[in-house]
Amino acid sequence: MSRTFTVQSIIDDVRARGDEAVADWSNYFDGGDITKPERAVAGPGLPTEAVVAAADAVRRWHAAQRPVDITMEVNPGVVLERRWKPLRSVGVYVPKGLVSSLIMGAVPAQVAGVDRIVVCTPPSGAPLVAAAAEILGIDEVWAVGGVQAIAALAYGTATIGAVDKIVGPGSGPVNDAKLIVSRDVSIDLPAGPSEIVVVADPGVEEWIIDQEVASQMEHGHDSKGYVVRVGDNLDDALEELESYAAEHVFLLGERAESLAPRVRNAGAVFVGRYSPVPSGDYATGGNHVLPTGGFSRSTGGLGLESFMKTVTVQRLTKEGLESLVPTIEALAGIEGLANHKATARR
Repeated sequence: MSRTFTVQSIIDDVRARGDEAVADWSNYFDGGDITKPERAVAGPGLPTEAVVAAADAVRRWHAAQRPVDITMEVNPGVVLERRWKPLRSVGVYVPKGLVSSLIMGAVPAQVAGVDRIVVCTPPSGAPLVAAAAEILGIDEVWAVGGVQAIAALAYGTATIGAVDKIVGPGSGPVNDAKLIVSRDVSIDLPAGPSEIVVVADPGVEEWIIDQEVASQMEHGHDSKGYVVRVGDNLDDALEELESYAAEHVFLLGERAESLAPRVRNAGAVFVGRYSPVPSGDYATGGNHVLPTGGFSRSTGGLGLESFMKTVTVQRLTKEGLESLVPTIEALAGIEGLANHKATARR
C-alpha cells in the first residue's frame, strides 16, 4: 500500500503516536511485522579482531583529545572556571550494517563518559551491529532505522527513551530529519551523502584517482565526487577545492600534497597515495562522521568534545564585586535594565 508522506509528517506521527508509529513506519519501509520497536539481536559473521583493532585506535585517538578545564582569576576577587562535562545520553544512528559507524559514534561517547548510549540501526544489518555493540559493551541497540528512528531518539516513546544529542551519518532523509529535530534536541552535524574531492598533480596515476572516487560513490547514488587538476597556479587549485567544502579531500602528488596545511574547508584531508580515504573510514582512529553539504565551512567532524559540553562557574568576593560596580552600572544603565544595575551593590 502506497502512502503520501514527508520527513516532517513521519516525525510528527512518531511524536503523536510513539511506539505504534515507529512500528508502522518500520514495517512500511523495511517490510517487517512488528507492533513496537524491537531490540537488535546479535548475529554471526562479525570480524571480531577487526572491530577490536578499529575501536582501540578510535579510543586512543579520541582520549588524546580530552579538553582541559580552566580556572582563572580574571581580576582580583573574580574567579572564573570553565569545566567540561560529558553529556548524560547520546543516540548513535548507524546506517544499515555499517559497523564502523557504530565504532565512530559509540567509542568516543564512552571515552567522554556518557552515561547512556542508545543505538538505532535498520533491521537489515542489525545483527552485525548488535554483535559489535556487545564487544564494545553497549546494550541498548534498537532494530529501527530511518526517519522514525531519529524521531524516536529526539522525542522518546514508551520503549525508546529520548536522548540529549543525536550523532551519526545517514541518508538524505535521515539528515533532513536530524536538521528538523535539531530545534528540540542537539545533533552533531549533517553527515551524508558522501563526498570526495581528489586534488591531483599532472602525471599522477589515474587509477588511484578513479579508485578513490569509486570508493565514495559506492555509498549511494547521491554521493558526489570531484577531481581538481593542479595547474600552474597552486592557489587556483586550493580555491577550487575549498569551494566544494567537501567531506573528504584527497591530495595526490607533490604539489597537491603541499596544500595540506592550507586546507580549511574539509571534514578530513588525506595526504598521498598511501593514505586512501577508506583507511580513515575503518582503521586509522580518525573519526569518519564528517560534515557534508558544505557544512565543513563552519564545522568539523565528530570528536571527543562532540560528546561533552562546558559549564562556566563564576565566583566573586565582596571586593571583587565592588571593583566591577562601575562597569555593571554603566552597561546596565544604557540598556535600561534597572534590576540588573541594582545587583551591583549588596
